[in-house]
Order: sequence, then structure tokens, then C-alpha cells
Amino acid sequence: MTTYVVGDIQGCFEPFQCLLRKVKFNTDRDVIWSVGDLINRGPQNLQTLKWFYDRRDNATIVLGNHDLHLMAVSAGARKMSKSDNFDDILDAPERETLIEWLHHQPLIHHQYGVTLVHAGIPPMWTINDAIKRASEVEAVLRAPNCIAFFNEMYGNDPIVWCDDLTGMTRLRVITNYLTRMRYCTKKGKLDLISKGSTPTANALAGKKVAPWFSHENRLTKADRVIFGHWASIDGMTNSVNTIALDTGCVWGNKMTLMELESGVLHRCSC
Repeated sequence: MTTYVVGDIQGCFEPFQCLLRKVKFNTDRDVIWSVGDLINRGPQNLQTLKWFYDRRDNATIVLGNHDLHLMAVSAGARKMSKSDNFDDILDAPERETLIEWLHHQPLIHHQYGVTLVHAGIPPMWTINDAIKRASEVEAVLRAPNCIAFFNEMYGNDPIVWCDDLTGMTRLRVITNYLTRMRYCTKKGKLDLISKGSTPTANALAGKKVAPWFSHENRLTKADRVIFGHWASIDGMTNSVNTIALDTGCVWGNKMTLMELESGVLHRCSC
């Protein structure tokens, strides 16, 4: 058995299939992990989501911001933006089944000494901290009143974690760390403006920000963390333990698949 980990697919189904053919993926034997953002902006969103649902016994996914957005739109808490193109899922006969399955997927997955997350883990959290706080959001996603969360999920505030946070503000900052974070300060203040390979000048009013994985004293420095979400760094982290798998397929670059056991990377052009 081999465990494969794929970067952000975002509905780019054909490059994903190219990768599976390249490694001779066998659903009777192999397992696939996804860093999230299965859908949105690529050409085959429904086909991608159905592929994972149909092979759910062999697949582990963590939710990304686009997956959460689909769920919020489906629940009626948000309208589609001009760049969204997951109408094929919303119009599908199996829509409810697929969306309900997404509601039961985690924000973080820890197995074999490896942690899978969509965006990252803030410097002041341990792996166990992240798992516990992710479980708070996961419980709400699986609850009957999850629409209340979707109504409050969007927004950049609060920009930093505090143990005393409660209610929707607490859930929002947890979600932002795990599914939207790129840059932050060493104390975890979020810069949710910067998306490129270098931060936007003065995005946090004079506060020094850096990629979340680059902070010298982050508590997960010795842990192996695999993430996606950040296409502009093209998989480069300068860290042996921190592995970035979003290599910008939906933007016309490439899709990356990693063999978990060996660390070997495979890529297909998009």
C-alpha cells in the first residue's frame, strides 16, 4: 500500500487523473490524501468531488476555504461570486449527498506522525492544539444549525488567537488559521491581505509578518506538516518538515502528488 498526497485540485480533474496514471494508483491497494480545495475555478468540479466521494474508503481530505465556501453557498448563507463556477455541483441530482459528506470531513488530519491541513498551523499552537480547535469547528459543521456558522464565517477579525474567545469569533479565527492563513506575525497575528511570494507592504500597520512556517520559535517546527493553499510559493518552504503541495494547477502551472512514505514528488502540467 502507498499513501499519496495531492495538492489543491480545484476542479482540475484531468491533471489529477494524469498523476494517478503516472503512479499507477490502485484503489484496491493505495490511499489518497488531499490538502483540500477539491473544487472551484477549475473545469470539472462535480467530477472531482464525485471521484473522492465514490472512493471515500480510500480517501482522506481536509477542508479548504473553497470547500467551505461551497457548503455555505449550498446552505443559502452566501451567494456565488463572479469567480465561482461550481454550478455543476449545485445543479447535480446528488448535490445533497455530496454536500452532506463534505460536512463530515475534518479540518485537520494526523496520522503516521504527519499532519495534513489546508493552510497551516499558527506559530503558538502545537499539533494537539490545532486538532482540538479544529474539532470545535467540525462539531458545528456537523450540527443541524451550521447555517449560523456560515453566516458568521466570512471576515478577517479577530486577527489573533486568544484562549478567551467564544462563540462565532472563536470559530472564525480557528477557521482562518487552518484554511486561509499565509502570513502572520510570530505571535500569530494574521495578515489575510498578502497572497504573493512576498507580503504586501504595511498590511498589518507596521507589524512584521512572515510565512507561518518560517517563524523560528513556532511550536510545530519539529513536526511534519503537509499543506496546500499557497500557489505563489510554488511548493518552496526551505523546510524539510513543512511540505507545500499547492503548485498552482488552476492558474495553469502544475499539480503535485507526493508519495508519503518516500517523499517522492510527481507532477503533471495543467
